[in-house]
Amino acid sequence: MLKRTEDSKFTSWYYEIDRKLLFLVLFLIAVGMLFLLSAGAAKADDINEPWYFFIKKSIPFYIIGLVTLFGTSMLSKKWVFRLSVLNVFVGMCLLLLTMVVSHKINGSNRFVNLLGFNVMPADIMKPGAIVLMAGFLDKMRQVYGKKMFFNRRAWLFSQFDLKRINWWWFLILAVPACAIILFHPDLGTGALYLCVFGAMLFVAGLPWITLPVIFGGGVMLLFTMFNIMPHFHNRVVTWWCGTGDKTQVTNSINSIKHGGLLGRGDNSFVKQSLADTHTDFVFASIVEDAGAILACTFVLGLMFYIFRHLISRAMRANNPFVFYAVVGAAVLFSVQTCINISTALYIIPPKGMTLPFISYGGSSFVSYCFLFGIILALIREDKWNQRG
Repeated sequence: MLKRTEDSKFTSWYYEIDRKLLFLVLFLIAVGMLFLLSAGAAKADDINEPWYFFIKKSIPFYIIGLVTLFGTSMLSKKWVFRLSVLNVFVGMCLLLLTMVVSHKINGSNRFVNLLGFNVMPADIMKPGAIVLMAGFLDKMRQVYGKKMFFNRRAWLFSQFDLKRINWWWFLILAVPACAIILFHPDLGTGALYLCVFGAMLFVAGLPWITLPVIFGGGVMLLFTMFNIMPHFHNRVVTWWCGTGDKTQVTNSINSIKHGGLLGRGDNSFVKQSLADTHTDFVFASIVEDAGAILACTFVLGLMFYIFRHLISRAMRANNPFVFYAVVGAAVLFSVQTCINISTALYIIPPKGMTLPFISYGGSSFVSYCFLFGIILALIREDKWNQRG
């Protein structure tokens, strides 16, 4: 056992870290590995590979992700911000690359092939985007005060330069990035970014009276995309009217029904008809294996508890920057979970989005490990500053 009197960086990290959050994340990773054994085996059998095919492919990403999680959690706020800038810069470069030499999967140009791996730039830059947004809001509040949203000087384009921060920094960087993501098309990830940024803006003081305007703008955007994007149009029509190819979602619903309340265990065979049983529809595989009761009370309960813990930590934060960052991480984690499960239940049209820490996917797993490593580092430093 480590003693508090020991003078080492590791001992300091051990006693300063949010051990409950770290344990919850590690436990969720272990749960994800367990269910990937089953879901991955079904998919491997479908493509005539050994049952351990996807677990074997995941091992390097598990190692990289865990090293990233622990390594990032030991950093200072200064280094967290620096790595976040690098993360967004690389992500933005790859995002621009998708407009030139993208790798198209399932009708979307959101991937880039790097060294034989399909990398999704919008996925890997999520942690850095949250940190930079948190830093931006913190700086805006310092410069313009609580009324930064309606301060005239904060909107003057004539004052937009490298030495003065204003809302044009956010508009010029965030709007084009979100536009590229939406027009890949990747409505799920675009909506995810908008939800995260919107939540961070509201907790920073954006008046609720602006909500109808934002909602109206969202409806107009959806209407425009529905009319100019055939891929998005077909998915919405299929979901709303019940026509077209519904093989994936029908198999997902059948898999969940077959699992029932208690699950089928070794008799889970419907999931084998799912093309993405180990990624987009992993929740259906979990329900068929373990049953709705265990899936809802255990897996969803664990995810909700992580969300609740993040919100609790955000409310206790001393630094506004930490508060914004933790809220952003909580919203990202919870909304992505809801989108994935809603897709499996066919509440919304299929979005091609992973279930955090559980679905198979290297870039998504490493990205979330980086995100939670950042949050652990920020909470640790904020808690230490409160004691000081």
